[in-house]
Amino acid sequence: MDESVIVSPDWLAAHLDDPTVCLVDVRDAWEYDGIGHLPGAVTIPFDSYRDDSDVDRGTLPGDEAFAELLGDAGISEDDTIVAYDDTHGVFAARFVLTAIEYGHDDVRLLDGDYSAWNREHETTSETPDIEPTDYEPDPLEPGESPLIGYDAVEAALERDALFVDTREQDEFEEARLPGAVRFDWREVIDEETRRLKSEAELEDLLAARGITPDREIVLYCNTARRISHTYVVLTALGYEDVHFYEGSLTEWLDHDGAVESGSVDD
Repeated sequence: MDESVIVSPDWLAAHLDDPTVCLVDVRDAWEYDGIGHLPGAVTIPFDSYRDDSDVDRGTLPGDEAFAELLGDAGISEDDTIVAYDDTHGVFAARFVLTAIEYGHDDVRLLDGDYSAWNREHETTSETPDIEPTDYEPDPLEPGESPLIGYDAVEAALERDALFVDTREQDEFEEARLPGAVRFDWREVIDEETRRLKSEAELEDLLAARGITPDREIVLYCNTARRISHTYVVLTALGYEDVHFYEGSLTEWLDHDGAVESGSVDD
């Protein structure tokens, strides 16, 4: 697994004293304060970097709002960010995707979550001293960004890209993009350890659904949260041609896009 994308708890434990490594806790503020957090972590709750009113860019907060969040948290453009949550990484992965979109060069996901870390490593209730920065985002150009919109999705359907639906079975059966295969984002998680399954297991799981590195892949769910985790995992496994449908099924249905329904072999 590529450590420039996903890091293990042991890697993080060895880098806790590195001043250029910034931990971002995306849980609710009450969890950060009341339950505890990783040593040195700053709090940037999930709802602070999602803006459901942004009809043009899905739920991205906008570069100015994101810059203010990171600046207030004391993060600089050249820092290594490691994000975590307590929900197997799905909310933290959304932070990773957002930071990538706004041009942060080094942002990673913690393999596992707060509970996985807490099994072998210490947590704290002490809030770190923060010196705000003047964070300057550098948003990706459309050709550089993994995010695509409705028109690009239509074009991808025409050229037979592989559409991967990361939702649950009942959602998939109710309505899905034409020809999509289902791969529940949680399938990559080892429920006992709360961490990712081994690289070999992940590759076998993906290959069984035809999700292989040689395919052009378009990920979608309902509101582009769950696909964030799958996107990060695929990137860490070396997949290069992966697109992220930010509007997901919500936008597709709003545009009266064609859908399929019913059960399929899964």
